[in-house]
Amino acid sequence: MREADTLKTDYSIRDLASEFDVTARTLRFYEQKGLLSPGRKGASRVYSEADRARLVLILRGKRVGFSLDEIREMLDMEAITSRNPSALAAMLNRFHQRIADLQTQREDIDAAIAELEAGRTWLQDRMENREPSEEIKHRARAFEALATARMNVWTGASPEPDSHETQA
Repeated sequence: MREADTLKTDYSIRDLASEFDVTARTLRFYEQKGLLSPGRKGASRVYSEADRARLVLILRGKRVGFSLDEIREMLDMEAITSRNPSALAAMLNRFHQRIADLQTQREDIDAAIAELEAGRTWLQDRMENREPSEEIKHRARAFEALATARMNVWTGASPEPDSHETQA
């Protein structure tokens, strides 16, 4: 098979849905919102390599928390390629703000992970150190002695600590 045969330039809705683990409904929604513009072959949608690349950017933008409106603005190549400083400054501001938000979230996540790891370590220590405390051992010996004494009375067993024989 030649390399040109392996390069795919047209994608069906099923192809993209499967590749990116999204539903066909999601792709149609992105189309409705003006984020994707597939061609048509009869009643079927035909997505180009450019549509696929846009989908990668849409999903990446959503993953880092941008709204679909913000993503649409960022994908607007006319605004990006224009020399309009206010449009570029607004876009740059959004990037700075989103980066700051994500850094704050990362700090919160790092703190939560540290707390969970400390709790996990504490629990592992408790699981591995199954030896009861001296106080519990002392109480257990006292309870055992009391229970043995009571059992000897009830069963008529010999008062000797190691004797388990009963009297007739």
